[in-house]
Amino acid sequence: MLRIGLTGGIGSGKSTVAGLFAARGVPVIDADDIARRLAAPGQPAYREIVAQFGPAILDPERRIDRKLLRRRVFEQPAERLRLEAILHPQVRRAMEDEIAGLDTPYCILVIPLLFETAERFPVDRVLVVDADEARQIERAGRRDGADAEEIIRILAAQLPRAERLRRAHDVVRNDAGLAELETEVECLHRFYLQLAHHSG
Repeated sequence: MLRIGLTGGIGSGKSTVAGLFAARGVPVIDADDIARRLAAPGQPAYREIVAQFGPAILDPERRIDRKLLRRRVFEQPAERLRLEAILHPQVRRAMEDEIAGLDTPYCILVIPLLFETAERFPVDRVLVVDADEARQIERAGRRDGADAEEIIRILAAQLPRAERLRRAHDVVRNDAGLAELETEVECLHRFYLQLAHHSG
């Protein structure tokens, strides 16, 4: 089974593209969704994160305040590395467990920090969702309620756009409308099915 690593900068439209693959019956495993699940109250990562960062990162319901934690770790790179050291090995194991249960020609692995993390996840191809920076800032601000300054800090911590594109096997441009995105994803879907058939 082919592993397609889907990545891209903040606000590029990774979730939208992943959803279009899912609509075609392709299994989508999202690293952020798994991280959110692992960091829920009662889970091992929750206890480790609270022990590392203190109770100030909790909301009134004693859940991890993701926005507060994100702001903190992107302001202090050493803190980001500590958080990644807790989460990434657990996320990787959970993803491998989900992949082991699949029986499909290919799957999509949504890994926002595919290039940035020390612990690289093994994929057969990298699909980058690309958009211009102004559009990324606007989308991320609308989605997360974050200000432009915070989003620019996150962008600065991610791999530069040109380098991300250089490392990609495939690129989906997300600067037009949904119809164009549908067409791009459909073409890639057929291509990946062919690749999986020939590699099998």
